[in-house]
Amino acid sequence: MSNPYFRFKQFTVFHDQCAMKVGTDGVLLGAWADCSQAAKILDIGTGSGLIALMLAQRSNALIDALDIDENACKQAKYNVENSIFKERIQVIQSDFNDFNADYKYDLIVSNPPYFTNSLPAPDKQRNIARHNHALSFEILLKKSTTLLTEKGKIALILPYDAENQMQSFAENSGLFLCRKTVVLPKPDAAPKRILLEYSKTKTKPEISEIYIEKERHVYSDDFRKLTEGFYL
Repeated sequence: MSNPYFRFKQFTVFHDQCAMKVGTDGVLLGAWADCSQAAKILDIGTGSGLIALMLAQRSNALIDALDIDENACKQAKYNVENSIFKERIQVIQSDFNDFNADYKYDLIVSNPPYFTNSLPAPDKQRNIARHNHALSFEILLKKSTTLLTEKGKIALILPYDAENQMQSFAENSGLFLCRKTVVLPKPDAAPKRILLEYSKTKTKPEISEIYIEKERHVYSDDFRKLTEGFYL
């Protein structure tokens, strides 16, 4: 049986009641997203609350952690309440399609459901977490645009082959790419993930790449540097 929790330097994340467990994707986004100027952050599809907790550690922002799933919200609330960041994170159960706020966000982050072409998982909870019929890329970007401040940014982690589709939706939503990091498992491997950051202002995007491991079970120097504030 897998461990029901994952311990980081400043908080612990229980994930046994969540469809999607703590994984490298969430850690990458939580460590990579630019929260340096953010006073208010929205985490869409928070799951266990991992990314919200990471961003709370990296900033002084107030964070809304949103998820459609009741069990995920219960678990995220437990993780938040047992952290030193509990005063700055609010867990909200809501479908993003129906979500509204009385204020705008400086940063929106999401590790969205993205298995568009794969077979649905037999478990309904996991199915919602993994497949984007409940929240399409297009809706994610269009609605996020209305929730962002004028200088706000949206940061995402996606499968590498979803970049062109997301770029098309971003352009249609009036968003411009400002940062991109291609993620490779190892130096000689094909890219698996891509980190994308968009804003309402057109700038020359910063392009980079990172690989996770030098060899099996040996993290690369860049990955260690990115995540050194979190992994024990």
